[in-house]
Amino acid sequence: MQPLDQSPPAAAGFVITVDGARLTARPGQTIAAVLLAAGQRATRRTRIGGRPRGVFCGIGMCFDCLVVCNGEPGVRACLRPVAPDDVIETDAERSPGDVVEPDADRLSGGVVSPDAGPFRTGERA
Repeated sequence: MQPLDQSPPAAAGFVITVDGARLTARPGQTIAAVLLAAGQRATRRTRIGGRPRGVFCGIGMCFDCLVVCNGEPGVRACLRPVAPDDVIETDAERSPGDVVEPDADRLSGGVVSPDAGPFRTGERA
């Protein structure tokens, strides 16, 4: 009598393209899972400083793993399952010299100084 093989059957893989490189993926994997399995931890870089970012929370709450999938920007890699022939673009290889500094008004919501606006230090609403 032969022992019962209880391992799951190997799912047939398919190919996706990530930043021009062809990677093998399996059905049910997320984009993040494919990237991590290939050894790529970063999916993008911060606008200020160019620091690498990748999967942080793994449940779609932090938006650190954003990629472009089939031309659609802002896709959370930790949530999107891959499909055959997907084309994924990351911003992980952008050099810090390419970083575009956003304007201060957009970052601060128009408030340049911590003492500006209706609620100054020590005041109550």
